[in-house]
Amino acid sequence: MDYAQFIQQQIEAIRNTVGEALAINALSGGVDSAVVTVLGYRALGDRLKTFFVDNALMRHGEPESVVGTFAEMGIPVELIDARLEFLDALRGLHDPEEKRQAITETFYRKVFARLVQQTGAKFLLHGTILTDIEETVAGIKRQHNILSQLGIDPEKQYGYKVIEPLQTLRKDDVRQVARTLGLPPQVVSRIPFPGPALAARIVGEVTPQRLETVRAATAIVEEELADSGAFQYLAVLLGDKATGIRDGKREYGQIIVVRCIHSTDARTATIVELPWEKLHRICQRITAIPGVNRCLYDLTPKPPATVEYV
Repeated sequence: MDYAQFIQQQIEAIRNTVGEALAINALSGGVDSAVVTVLGYRALGDRLKTFFVDNALMRHGEPESVVGTFAEMGIPVELIDARLEFLDALRGLHDPEEKRQAITETFYRKVFARLVQQTGAKFLLHGTILTDIEETVAGIKRQHNILSQLGIDPEKQYGYKVIEPLQTLRKDDVRQVARTLGLPPQVVSRIPFPGPALAARIVGEVTPQRLETVRAATAIVEEELADSGAFQYLAVLLGDKATGIRDGKREYGQIIVVRCIHSTDARTATIVELPWEKLHRICQRITAIPGVNRCLYDLTPKPPATVEYV
């Protein structure tokens, strides 16, 4: 694939489609949304309005870090605080698809609808990739960024048309496009992070307290496995609890699962056989998190598992 030619074709397509109108997009910091942001900015300049929506589901310091990275690249990104809206929408929900639907509705119908109205944007640039479409259409797992493929008319329901420059690419090709665009290494090589963010790594209800637990575990896992060479590594908070011992007393505590995989495009995945010493250290650090007394390592490949739990 000629990545330079692909970039030029997409820039021209965005420019031709949007014309003299305004476009809008949401930046998550992942390589998909980052590539779309750069393509859109090169095509439209100031007529692209880019936002980072803080949905309360991100990792420690992520919103500020992403906005800062793109500021260094000369691309303005506005940080939107929508934490309470997303937490309210997720309250009381346990079913994975209901949680994904709540996030989708809050994002598109509420938060983004307001931004579209405020900016007057007529188009939404979206980082949808081929794997997102395939898994959603096959009924494996609905991706938050899938609209028209499910029969949703975004212009009718949300007030804007959607442009998807990456919908024919898989993750490995997106990374090559990112390199060709000259994106910073920390963006190009950033491990995949789900659209529903940490909500995809909490089995059961998403609450502020449970978010803090999985956020702390995520920081430990990402620090410990940054040099593993893995495609993706993550921490998951299960819905069940287990009996344990803390300070000589019985504790009914939380269970964290650690997952670390090899993959090329997330369609299939195999498990990374981590050194025993590394697993011991991760376990010790995670079970030091208040309320957590079990740490498990997931050995299940994809298939039969998916990469994420929710």
